[in-house]
Amino acid sequence: MIEYILFDVDDTLLDFGKAEATAIRKAFADMGIPVSEEIIKRYSEINSRQWARLERRELSREQVLVVRFDILFAELGLTLSSQRMQELYENYLSQGHWFVEGAEALLEALYGKYKLYIISNGTAKVQDGRLKSAGIGKYFESIFISEHIGHDKPNVEFFDACFAQIPDFDREKALIVGDRLSSDILGGINAKVKTCWFNPNNAPKNPQIPADYEIKSLSELPELLNILRLSRN
Repeated sequence: MIEYILFDVDDTLLDFGKAEATAIRKAFADMGIPVSEEIIKRYSEINSRQWARLERRELSREQVLVVRFDILFAELGLTLSSQRMQELYENYLSQGHWFVEGAEALLEALYGKYKLYIISNGTAKVQDGRLKSAGIGKYFESIFISEHIGHDKPNVEFFDACFAQIPDFDREKALIVGDRLSSDILGGINAKVKTCWFNPNNAPKNPQIPADYEIKSLSELPELLNILRLSRN
């Protein structure tokens, strides 16, 4: 029976794509540079690849935050300060929020029935700001952000450090819910915890990173949890 549910934040509970696009538009405006949808899309691709490199321990967090803009500006032929762009972007990204469809209803449905936690690789300033704006901190026993923990998903050190802070934690009774195979699901595998892949866009499976369960909508999670509860009775 599941007692502990550990949620990813970006594109699991909060819509990162909308927040990212809004922050990029505002940061470019502050730099006096017109920005197109194509540039926003290209930045998103570059950003995702740099975070994947962080997950593989190829880059540090500090490098990711600046290198993504180094690459973008080089492609665009712009001589702008990547550090300044990072500061503007992070400031805007930490403001406001958009929910993934069904996230609020899900948290309300699970609250009080399970012990809920957040596990995130996002930068502390950004996640602190977005979670405060969303007003969902009340649902969670603890919020674990990799910048505070000192390790990143999917590394087992991150999960071990989180679990050590959860009273009487039992891995057999835990479930990780997230949208990224390379961090959330692989992290669960590394930590020997059951995983649920939130896959609303029908992304292809990776046989090397098999999730225990898969849902297309957050509204499916309570039913899955009920099935798991009944299967143990």
